[in-house]
Amino acid sequence: MNGPDRLPARALLLAELLACPAGSAAAGDPNRPLLASLVAGQAAGDGCLPADFGLGPAACRHLLATYFPGCGIALTEREVEAIPEWEDIQKLLLDHRAGQSPSELLIANIVATACAGRDHLWQDLGLLERSELTRLMWGNFPALAGANTGDMKWKKFIYRQFCSREGIYVCPAPSCGVCKDYALCFGPEN
Repeated sequence: MNGPDRLPARALLLAELLACPAGSAAAGDPNRPLLASLVAGQAAGDGCLPADFGLGPAACRHLLATYFPGCGIALTEREVEAIPEWEDIQKLLLDHRAGQSPSELLIANIVATACAGRDHLWQDLGLLERSELTRLMWGNFPALAGANTGDMKWKKFIYRQFCSREGIYVCPAPSCGVCKDYALCFGPEN
């Protein structure tokens, strides 16, 4: 869904998701609003995530049934390019998880999947704005988020951390060369 109708429709999807009572396993999970935003964005056609969010069909069904039972949201069918470093990015995220919620594993998998996208990570996740991604990172991976002292773009930062762990010194994020903000990310640091 593109154009001027996208934002109101997305807002309606988000409201519908948040109005659905959470299952007992998800009650009180601080990630529920962020997961709702991810689901609303994907259903509205935003981002690059496939209909199963990169979780696989069974885990996706479990996420929806646990966090948004009874919501009949139609997700956008699409495929995302697999990236060879997916497991390494997922491990980086999980190594820095807060340990506060089981949903951190789901979020790590979803973020690692979105790293294959061709835009900023918050956009590839289908979030409404970068501040949602910042909240997601601080809430789920606080030690990693705390290391981003220069407010570097999240995808670039995650790839820098991954490459640093692997001893790789030239490490662009995927598809950066085609991004409209290439000069902002790869210009001199301020």
